[in-house]
Amino acid sequence: MGGVEQVINQIARGASKLGIETDVLSLTPDKVPRTIEIDGYLAHRARLDLQIASTGFSLSAFLRFSQLVKQADVIHYHFPWPFMDVVHFVTRVKKPTVVTYHSDIIRQEHLLKLYRPLKRKFLASMDRIVATSPNYLATSDVLGKFSDKVSVIPIGLDKATYPQPATDRLQFWREKLGPKFFLFVGVIRYYKGLHILVEAARGIDYPIVIVGAGPIEQELKVQAAQLGLRNIYFLGQLSEEDKVALLTLCYGVVFPSHLRSEAFGISLLEGAMYGKPMISSEIGTGTTFINIGDETGLVVPPSDPVALRQAMSYLWEHPEEAAHMGRRAEERYWKHFTAEQMVKSYVDLYGDLMRRHYDGSR
Repeated sequence: MGGVEQVINQIARGASKLGIETDVLSLTPDKVPRTIEIDGYLAHRARLDLQIASTGFSLSAFLRFSQLVKQADVIHYHFPWPFMDVVHFVTRVKKPTVVTYHSDIIRQEHLLKLYRPLKRKFLASMDRIVATSPNYLATSDVLGKFSDKVSVIPIGLDKATYPQPATDRLQFWREKLGPKFFLFVGVIRYYKGLHILVEAARGIDYPIVIVGAGPIEQELKVQAAQLGLRNIYFLGQLSEEDKVALLTLCYGVVFPSHLRSEAFGISLLEGAMYGKPMISSEIGTGTTFINIGDETGLVVPPSDPVALRQAMSYLWEHPEEAAHMGRRAEERYWKHFTAEQMVKSYVDLYGDLMRRHYDGSR
């Protein structure tokens, strides 16, 4: 699961425990069962017909969405997904609607000019818009235009759903990586800033572990090889158990995302959940809502390998302070970022939307 999928899963599984029947519609290129049950909710898959600029399109999704909408009380969208804006208007949804606004559209500048009128119409049609952090709400020009109907519900995780790594897996990674290393976990995309992390690894010998796969993985490996780096470990995509083992063992979590496409940072939050000091960049998004500079970790300017290297060195050389930061990070997780808090906020929002909609329709 990527970050948005993880959020949807946490909301759906948590809401089902509170008696909310949830259906999730997504697209898939694979030949799989049309509907399956996951963690107490139903996951429906429509066939992915084509993909343009990271946006999936599907003819069968129109009919499937129409069928699901008829039995629903509230429709919950996740933005950005321009195709679903089209589906929303074509199927003429008349139910209460909410959209979780995960990110501004950053990279596709030319396509954005074409999409902007539809985007504005879609967001204007929503009954409520949810931002995932006050930081993102404060810095998004798009959300600023709809501030009268924006609520902030931080993303939350349920630690109990994460596997407990076996002793032999912990021992395996301890022997392979040593007792002290920095960890990055995530899909290897352009906005994750991993090229900055590779550059920052020059001149230091701290082990840096990169977990994940993605479009620019090979480019990063070439960059590391050209720089002659031997302290970076590319581990690829791992099981959840291995990921948790590494989160448990690591000295700190480094998260160098440098563009606003990184709207929150699920794996950064996982670091806080496991009590690790964090290093992230100030990009005006949820990353600095999770990681408070000099409290739960260190915050550096984006695209600055020297500052990133200095931050790693500081934590490495000050283990007591790093441990204090990790403890404060975990305290902040339990205070602000549990799945239970997130789910309750969404269920309350669903109830409010239904009362307003159905009272107003009488």
